[in-house]
Amino acid sequence: MGLFDKLFGKKQQQESLEQGLQKTREGFFSKITKAIAGKSTVDTEVLDNLEDALVSADVGIETTVKIIEQIEKRVAKDKYLNTADLNKILKEEVQNILVSAPQDTNYEDYELPAGHKPHVILVVGVNGVGKTTTIGKLAHNFSKAGKSVLLGAADTFRAAAVDQLTIWSERTGVDIVKKEMGSDPASVAFDTVKSGVAKNVDVIIIDTAGRLHNKIHLMDELSKIKKVIQKVIPAAPHEVMLVLDGSTGQNALEQAKHFTAATDVTALTITKLDGTAKGGVVLAIASQFKIPVKFIGVGEKAEDLLVFDKQLFVDGLFNV
Repeated sequence: MGLFDKLFGKKQQQESLEQGLQKTREGFFSKITKAIAGKSTVDTEVLDNLEDALVSADVGIETTVKIIEQIEKRVAKDKYLNTADLNKILKEEVQNILVSAPQDTNYEDYELPAGHKPHVILVVGVNGVGKTTTIGKLAHNFSKAGKSVLLGAADTFRAAAVDQLTIWSERTGVDIVKKEMGSDPASVAFDTVKSGVAKNVDVIIIDTAGRLHNKIHLMDELSKIKKVIQKVIPAAPHEVMLVLDGSTGQNALEQAKHFTAATDVTALTITKLDGTAKGGVVLAIASQFKIPVKFIGVGEKAEDLLVFDKQLFVDGLFNV
């Protein structure tokens, strides 16, 4: 049992996940029920209806096609497939989708990778996705797991972002580096990393401006931030984490495409899954991007930012 298990409990994580996925689960399975109503076997009509159900749950066209093709192969192989078995088969295919997606073992139990200190995380994402709140929750959970944390408020274009991160620093009892609104974000990032090294902290989390209207400008700004922090720690940042709002469904996929084209994203966090029936977007993102999903948000409490566990996610989605 790891430290995170001791602090939060595996059972509590499962319960939080199941509650957070309730809207997705209920909407998803009500559509599947309608898809097979009155049918005794899985025929073309059932598969068409199932395809519609998956797409409407924001699983995405590409991922839906993969799932349907696999089910069609099993139907052809077994010749006769009862609709009662469809739920079991669908769960297996969803598991296969997630298992084949990239997995990063870092952050298991909120532990950090060995070999360097501090661990620097650069957080990116558009305004409104819960980026700053996610940073606050990360700070809380890393601290609860016994890690020392330093925050960097490099989103200097929005006073609200700096104020919000300051509130989280006070709430979680972690230090923050910030400057006046309009300051150079790279300067804030540099001072944050320099301070983190001096204080010998375990993890540094740097917020960045949430703009995507100009990919070239975004890329230039992030490149500048990377260059200045590498003057202090040559291998930094160790993570570039993209935060996506799961409630926006396919729009989250589009944001992922833009950001991965603009910068080297190494990890994903998907937020707000508790308030939407579009939780299937996690499958689409995990399937289409060769980038690990590390955290998912399933509620407002800091403990509701969960380390992404593929098996727990599938169980939470299918536990009717």
